[in-house]
Parts: sequence; C-alpha cells; structure tokens
Amino acid sequence: MSDQTSTSRLVFVSHSGDDTWVARQIASCAQSQGARTFLDEADVQIGAEFEDDVLTHLERADELIVLMTPWALSRPYVWAEIGAAWLRRIPIIVVLHGLTPKAFQELPNAPIFLKKRDIIVLNDIDLYFAQLRLRVTTSLPGASHGHA
Repeated sequence: MSDQTSTSRLVFVSHSGDDTWVARQIASCAQSQGARTFLDEADVQIGAEFEDDVLTHLERADELIVLMTPWALSRPYVWAEIGAAWLRRIPIIVVLHGLTPKAFQELPNAPIFLKKRDIIVLNDIDLYFAQLRLRVTTSLPGASHGHA
C-alpha cells in the first residue's frame, strides 16, 4: 500500500491476473491523488493467506474500483470482491477496458446493481481520478468542507 497516512482514503483495486499491468497503473494514479491503495499482487506477501488479506482490505476499503475486461468477467475473485463491496455499500467504480458500455449492459449475468451505476471506459479514467482527489482532500483531518 502507499505510504500515505492511515486516515487517507483506501481504494481497493479489483482486477483479473491478466490485467495486472493496467491495474498497477490505476493504483499508481490513485496514489498520486493522495489515496492509499490495495492491489493484491503488490500488497499480499508471498506465503500470506491470500483470502484473509483480501477480506481484511475489503473490510477497510472506502471504495472499490474494478477493472472490468473480457478476462475479468470469468474471474470468481473479481465478482466476490464486487459482492463484498456491494454488501458494505461502498462506492463501486466500474472501469471498462476491452468492453463497451453497451456490451456490458447486455451481459446476462452482470448484476443489475452494477448496470445501474455510472460506468466509465478506461480512456475516461481521468474523470474518476479528479473526483477521487476531491474525496481524498475533503476527508483529510482539518480539510475545508466548503465553508467560507
């Protein structure tokens, strides 16, 4: 995880193993906005109990960003992480890569609660990072909350 203070926003990055490089770029950009991130390949130690680490970080996460690709669609861990975030009622940001929004909407097995969200394509992810920056800065201790 990034070395930001423990009070900074924790972003859990969900992805398939085939998308690790892109997920690393997303985590790096989220960290540059001041957020802490959890990315399994970077944050789970060799020999650690993988599922325990994932669950611990999902319990602490402030939001989940899921890189949804054709490969991620068949990965049980991706769907389990989405389900855990949904049960916790934390924001779930769906980022499509290799799928169009229309194709995602037409998936028969994709949960309705995901289809109702604002879904973005990877080329528009800068919009997410700008919003993340605002969430990070407004959640910091002593941050101004818009009072003049």
